[in-house]
Amino acid sequence: MAATVTLSDVAREAGVSLATASRAINGSANRTVREDLRERVLAAAARLRYSPDANAQAMARGRTTSLGLVVHDIADPYFSSIAAGVSAAADRSGLAVTLASTRHDQTRERGLIEVLQRQRARAIIIAGGRTDDDALNAELRRALADYRAGGGSAALVGQPVLGIDTVVIDNADGAAALARALHGLGYREFAVLAGPAGHLTARERLDGFRAGLAELGVALDPANVIGCAFTRDGGYDGMQDLLRRRGSVELVFAVNDVMAVGAMAAARDAGVDVPGELAVAGFDDIVTLRDVTPPLTTVRVPLVEVGVAATELALAPPSDEPRLVHVEATVVLRASTPPRHPSDSASNGHGAGSAS
Repeated sequence: MAATVTLSDVAREAGVSLATASRAINGSANRTVREDLRERVLAAAARLRYSPDANAQAMARGRTTSLGLVVHDIADPYFSSIAAGVSAAADRSGLAVTLASTRHDQTRERGLIEVLQRQRARAIIIAGGRTDDDALNAELRRALADYRAGGGSAALVGQPVLGIDTVVIDNADGAAALARALHGLGYREFAVLAGPAGHLTARERLDGFRAGLAELGVALDPANVIGCAFTRDGGYDGMQDLLRRRGSVELVFAVNDVMAVGAMAAARDAGVDVPGELAVAGFDDIVTLRDVTPPLTTVRVPLVEVGVAATELALAPPSDEPRLVHVEATVVLRASTPPRHPSDSASNGHGAGSAS
């Protein structure tokens, strides 16, 4: 077997120092090589059939051909769809995606950013709603500032609280539109599986839903706002809690689809018919809903496009001020929320959904 050709062999063949050969082949973040020397080194490398080391090139240039993506839950279809968009956009730019999960623990985000920084990722995207923890957000801002000072770039999917380019989903407007659409179908008694108290995405969706109902003269009973985890199991537990004391509730809005799926499972296990006895709606329009019975009314977010937009922001030339890309969310009415009072629905001009 022929011996592996090393960079030292190329330097010796070209009659230059090892450092010059490295800069000529691998590039350098802060040093250049005279064109005649570069051509001599490349010619020597070609004669010897030398293959450059990708890691060495990355170290020399100060970055790799990888893009880091940090999500809250790899198994959640919301994040997997965003990851699909990120991967497609990264592939078009010749980058590979390194995926990391916080497992719903945002205190892990800083450590993951530091790992990606040590790996010299070209860019980092963080996907997932923020919390109202000012100290945690400030810590993350500092970590991202350090990473960007070293030449990296970053973008966020969520609330624009980290001082970086952000894709902002119009959670409140989407939830308000859902409230109006459901009111238009004749629903008047609502409950909300509201997620964790400090989760800003959950809060925006709850506030938007409440505001949409208020526009129509409907008050959301605080007793029917159930705090729970922002997960499928959280939706299951929240629905169990609600069923123990639901009273006259006609419809349950879960602030994300995986919670809604859990809520429907809890209703089924309790012998409550959805939608015959209790209607359910969600938010996101995750791909899993193709297999959910009854089909779930939700608010569609173009998640793959969100991933693409975040990647394009992360790879764009730097800007003096953080750029915001706003993404609209669209109501989709399905069988989980049939018209309750068809006559009311026909006469009410506030319905704002699309059939699907």
